[in-house]
Amino acid sequence: MGRKPKNQSANNAYQKHSKNTQDKNVFHSKVKMISRLRGMRDILPEEYVRWDEVINQARELFKYYGFLETDIPVLESQSLYEKSTGKQTDVVSKEMFTFIDKDGDKVALRPEATPGVVRSYIEHGMFNRTFQPVKLLWIGNLFRREKPQLGRNRQFSQINVEIFGEASAVADAQLIMLGYQFLKELGVTTQVQVNSIGDSLDREEYVKKLIMYFRDRKIRAKLSVDDKKRLMKNPLRVLDSKDEGTQSALEGAPQLIDNINDEARNHFIKVLEYLDEFDIPYILNPFLVRGLDYYNRTVFEFWPMRGANSGQNADSAESVEEAISRQSALGGGGRYDGLVEFMGGRPTPACGFALGIDRIINRMKEENVPMSSAGQPDIFVAQLGEAAKRQAMTFFEELRKKGYKAQQNFVKDSLKAQLEMAHKIGAKLTLIIGQQELVDKTVIIRDMESGMQEVYAFSRVFEEIDKRLK
Repeated sequence: MGRKPKNQSANNAYQKHSKNTQDKNVFHSKVKMISRLRGMRDILPEEYVRWDEVINQARELFKYYGFLETDIPVLESQSLYEKSTGKQTDVVSKEMFTFIDKDGDKVALRPEATPGVVRSYIEHGMFNRTFQPVKLLWIGNLFRREKPQLGRNRQFSQINVEIFGEASAVADAQLIMLGYQFLKELGVTTQVQVNSIGDSLDREEYVKKLIMYFRDRKIRAKLSVDDKKRLMKNPLRVLDSKDEGTQSALEGAPQLIDNINDEARNHFIKVLEYLDEFDIPYILNPFLVRGLDYYNRTVFEFWPMRGANSGQNADSAESVEEAISRQSALGGGGRYDGLVEFMGGRPTPACGFALGIDRIINRMKEENVPMSSAGQPDIFVAQLGEAAKRQAMTFFEELRKKGYKAQQNFVKDSLKAQLEMAHKIGAKLTLIIGQQELVDKTVIIRDMESGMQEVYAFSRVFEEIDKRLK
């Protein structure tokens, strides 16, 4: 605290200040910080560079293909998800955040986006729009009370792409192509897993065969405890299990693709023909069913390629078993032709997919994809002196209006500190305004790579900037 004052009144004031300071320190030591809830996450400023890259790329690509961005409430009626997703799915039975509000209504934080988008489609009569099919893009946060682990938080972000009013196989194939192309352009090497689960009657007949297959005690004994429960409640979910014992038990199981009707089979063949034409690498996964009840016909998932960052050939195909064992799908989707009608709308064919932003970013880090330089400033504006600072602030706003990518730190007075920041952020040029430049109506342009700097009349500054940034 320093030496005590010599006079008594000052000494009394010193002791009082010292006691108050000690009391505050004691108080602060007793305050417990409120931490994040389990499974929730913060996105720090330096991490947002990748988030911006992923989201901006999504908007650019999908809007180019005619998808219109939409949004839906974070809170919906609990019955919306129970009806659309199915009460037997883990999303509804175990993972939803639900509560009863002050009006006595049962509400839920959205665990997935498609039901809300479908509700919006019906509620706003989008089937009457002039341009059909209706193609929608949604980007936002979802909430599931899952066990937190790498790539899986209780709050997570997702990109959803949906097409309403198109039944042809080209819609399925285009969605797969767009998802694959999106990940490829982000630098993530991806493989598509694809299957057809036929129509509802096909699945009813197949479930009977699957239950019959598991009547063999030796085979059923290989199932995990959870999968034995799934076999009783929702047998198709057993096919989607990642448990090694269950995977072993499924080796001799009947395959759903062999039990679909001719129309569904022909639809799927056309999807595969389009994928071949688009040169999309895919593997047929006969056990892919997705975890939600509303899917029919084509289902697909996007998986990172093994070996993409380990010296293996990224273009080489891997087995279904290898891909499944990694448990790290980046996203997936499929066709849900009956959902709109089931939710109270007109009969409307539909399909779509979702991509997990958190998982994509984790994969970009694993593959050492370099950070985008799209938002990196080209120019740093430095100033020296109070009057020069006011001029620099006006100049900075002019740069913004003209579309230049610039940065500043006007709270700093030291020119050295400002130049250090310009170097740290990777600016190509630093424009310096000091007291003399203010009088002379000039600006110093410093090349940050060479360290060379020259003085230019203010009237010539933008001409010189354009020349150098080319």
